[in-house]
Amino acid sequence: MTCFASSPRPTNSIWGPIQMAEEFLPGVWVVTTASHGGIMLSAPRQAAMPEALRLGTASYEEDCDWALPVLAFRGEFEVARPDRASWLQLAVDTVRCWHPDRYEAFTGEAVLENASRVLRQRAAYLAAIGKHCVTAAWGDWADWVLEGKTGVVACKVLSVDHLGNASYSEERRYALVDKHAYAERGEAFCLEDHTHELIEMPEEFRPTKRIT
Repeated sequence: MTCFASSPRPTNSIWGPIQMAEEFLPGVWVVTTASHGGIMLSAPRQAAMPEALRLGTASYEEDCDWALPVLAFRGEFEVARPDRASWLQLAVDTVRCWHPDRYEAFTGEAVLENASRVLRQRAAYLAAIGKHCVTAAWGDWADWVLEGKTGVVACKVLSVDHLGNASYSEERRYALVDKHAYAERGEAFCLEDHTHELIEMPEEFRPTKRIT
């Protein structure tokens, strides 16, 4: 196992000035800022990251990416931080869920669709390419939405990236759909797959003219 030296405490990050920092392993700093945080790696640590798990930056944000270096150096964490067993398992689950392709490449273990939101979302939007999927919705509390309905804006899906994020056409369709059907929606809600009523653009969405 490669031995790494401790690195100086970082004072700034891509998320802003660092308020708290703790070196969990030599060269592996867990930091927080006023708005965000994550794990920052020293240059040797970043270079030692397995290709499948390494990002283009040595800063791994706290929502999902933090789990990548934890998984990469899991053996060291298990020895140095036995009190973090649940945290280590969370890291494994997080990579499996949010970085399924990287997880498979690193571990050789296939990730089932039901174990990864990314895979579920990617599959749903790949099946929806060419259809108009909801991108925003309003309940019947809105003036323009009838009781028992959900008002939606939908755009045509053009493509899907590896994280399951769809790209859309600029065309927008406004519609009313059954609120119970919408409440039970899956990863994607496409107008073509549900009973709906197309409507004109609600007045509140129309640009107002400025009088000069």
